[in-house]
Amino acid sequence: MSIKGLIFDLDGVICSTDLYHYLSWKKLADKLGVYFDTEINERLRGVSRLESLEIILEKSNKLYTEEEKSKMAEEKNKYYQTFLKKMTTNDVSKEVLDTLQILRERGYKLAIGSSSKNAKIILKQIGLIDFFDVIADGTMIKYSKPHPEIFIEASKGLNIQPKECAVIEDSESGCIAAKSASMKVAGISSAAKCIFADYHLSEFKELLDIFK
Repeated sequence: MSIKGLIFDLDGVICSTDLYHYLSWKKLADKLGVYFDTEINERLRGVSRLESLEIILEKSNKLYTEEEKSKMAEEKNKYYQTFLKKMTTNDVSKEVLDTLQILRERGYKLAIGSSSKNAKIILKQIGLIDFFDVIADGTMIKYSKPHPEIFIEASKGLNIQPKECAVIEDSESGCIAAKSASMKVAGISSAAKCIFADYHLSEFKELLDIFK
């Protein structure tokens, strides 16, 4: 069955907000007196906000109520949204823009499949809010990756069967989610060597060699 739709994770694929996530979590962790570093930050890739908080709180010797955790997660998000305001169209490379445009010209339907509830804010900041046919984000799902829900929602929006879709992901949890949705998956960045990926990308533009 041929591929008709391409679903892109946002953060780490189309653009990168890794530094902003790190700085936001670091700011919260410092306030809580909890140790946090880049190694712990790597464990947060493709993980929901509350699940990320649980990972960070592993280093805490205090117990928190669910209400307190919810407030912490919201506080982190406010830090993050402040950082996002610094993003511009310069945060998307020419390679990514050119590749996306050529894929669209080749007739592929394009979607965003991001667990982030800030996906539309990011897309607006980088000038791509109106570029994709469908934007499936964290506001539309109950389960985060590695659950396939986000990619299923994206394929529904495109009106294309899951088996006719391919996902471009930078995290192992995202690759697992794509395979669970019966989709092909191209791993890039941290997922370039993921065993669950069908294609292993060293550069974004290599998508043009795969999807002709």
